[in-house]
Amino acid sequence: MEIIPAIDLLNGQCVRLSAGDFARQTTYDANPVAVAQRFADAGLRRLHLVDLDGARAGRPVNLGVLEAIARHTVLDIDAGGGIQTDEALKQVLAAGAAHATAGSLAVREPATVQRWLAHHGADTVFLGADFKGDHIMINAWVEQSALTLRGFIADFLNVGGSTFICTDVSKDGLLQGPALTTYQTLIQEFPAARFIASGGVTTVNDLELLAEAGMHGAIIGKALYEGTIALPDLRRFL
Repeated sequence: MEIIPAIDLLNGQCVRLSAGDFARQTTYDANPVAVAQRFADAGLRRLHLVDLDGARAGRPVNLGVLEAIARHTVLDIDAGGGIQTDEALKQVLAAGAAHATAGSLAVREPATVQRWLAHHGADTVFLGADFKGDHIMINAWVEQSALTLRGFIADFLNVGGSTFICTDVSKDGLLQGPALTTYQTLIQEFPAARFIASGGVTTVNDLELLAEAGMHGAIIGKALYEGTIALPDLRRFL
């Protein structure tokens, strides 16, 4: 299972939200490039980079930070937040992201994301399945769509998608454990999909349970910043 640390960007700084609420944010570091370098120095190979400013603006805002992280580390970066147009996708990939995550747009304009999958491939275009209960959340997690989590996954598997970053919005940033039961059910129902767990990962035991369940990857955010998981703890997974 791939271990993927997360950096969420707001005003160019490294922050974490609680349950996706912008009013409940904690700033951890003013230098996200230095944070990324620490991850790389610890032997981690991936990075989940979320442009929260971009998610609210509907366009990438922190491209300069993405460029700097790509320039100063060898991390394999998947970027999300505000990727709503062909031009935005082009900008994010040109800035150094190896993968771009389509979330809200995949719900609102599935044909656009299907075209991206056909052109760039499923290894480049990931699907952001941000869910709360049974439904996909969109527009920086403030709006519940009519699309169910399972419906979203089934639709995009049928058109060439393969990697789904499944974020439980109700658990994200709360350090209360991941949605293990949901992930186990998804793996059983959609064995062809590659699922990345996001939201709630708190302890090394959480990671062990996700690995046992068959998750392709696990994103760790607040647990690293609050110290409930230390970087040396991750060596066994590398």
